[in-house]
Amino acid sequence: MRRLLLDTHVVLWWLSDDQRLDEGARRLIANPANHAAVSAASVWEMAIKSSIGKLSAPDGVEKAILACGFAPLAITIEHAARVGELPLHHRDPFDRMLIAQAQLEGLELLTADGRLGEYSVRVVVI
Repeated sequence: MRRLLLDTHVVLWWLSDDQRLDEGARRLIANPANHAAVSAASVWEMAIKSSIGKLSAPDGVEKAILACGFAPLAITIEHAARVGELPLHHRDPFDRMLIAQAQLEGLELLTADGRLGEYSVRVVVI
């Protein structure tokens, strides 16, 4: 079993059946033996970017995420504290939260952003 944390764009691509999500990634996510989690940080990122016109997220995205069977991952105090300990390879606060969560929860981060591999976290670049 693989324990995956889906990056925000991966969640959006899954929900919209976007072709940027390749077959290998689709198989990883769809495999019932795997655990696929979506962070509250991703929903937060979608909400903020939608409200300022930078993203068109589907209405009821949180319900769609749960309907897909993804495990919700809350943000804890430990996750927030770990963000402050990360080196500044990357300044995106949402990505930094996902990295902290992946580190602390023992998750592989499924992403198209190869820069996230600069951190001490298992990254699956799609």
